[in-house]
Amino acid sequence: EVQLVESGGGLVQPGGSLRLSCAASGFTFDDYAMSWVRQAPGKGLEWVSVITWNGGSTYYAESMEGRFTISRDNAKNTLYLQMNSLKSDDTAVYYCNTGGSWGQGTPVTVSS
Repeated sequence: EVQLVESGGGLVQPGGSLRLSCAASGFTFDDYAMSWVRQAPGKGLEWVSVITWNGGSTYYAESMEGRFTISRDNAKNTLYLQMNSLKSDDTAVYYCNTGGSWGQGTPVTVSS
């Protein structure tokens, strides 16, 4: 059974940083690209970033470019999202995703 468990969310002030993690199990982690997707309150899903199976290539939504960094540790079956210079617009539930599998999400609130 595929399991994705996100963690690391919380309340942070504008301009602050957070590092999200996604622990994966139930599949061969390093066979798959992994993504982060978010959902702001009252809005639809928004793609954030994707990383290839070996971490060799990464891509970001325009509004996250230069502020967010996606990475992975295949030895630990874990995906990360380092978020810097956070803005109130980044407030959302963040999900990791591969194929049709989703975690439960971790909430991020950016507020003073």
